[in-house]
Amino acid sequence: QVQLVESGGGLVQAGGSLKLSCAASGRAFSSYAMGWFRQAPGKERECVAAIAWSGGSTYYTDSVKGRFTISRDNAKNTVYLQMNSLKPEDTAVYYCAADRTRYRSSGWQAIIPDFGSWGQGTQVTVSS
Repeated sequence: QVQLVESGGGLVQAGGSLKLSCAASGRAFSSYAMGWFRQAPGKERECVAAIAWSGGSTYYTDSVKGRFTISRDNAKNTVYLQMNSLKPEDTAVYYCAADRTRYRSSGWQAIIPDFGSWGQGTQVTVSS
């Protein structure tokens, strides 16, 4: 079982930046792919970015490509989401999640639905 704690959310103006962090504990962090998801009011939760256990492969949803960067520091058991050029439509609660299976790094469309062990979320609000 893994425990995840997100931080770094807040209120920012459009065009600004935020960096989210997710600290993991409880199991071998470096063996599992990690992901960032978001859920806006009235919308389904979506995966915005994911990173393989090794950091060698990443996934981004189309709406954040070129603006968001996911990274991980396995020595610190932490995954990050750098968000630049933020837009009002990025407003949501952002969640960190971990893959349930070790050592997966490709086939994101199959991996992402298998993410679990959700954190409590951090609110990101982008004003226009």
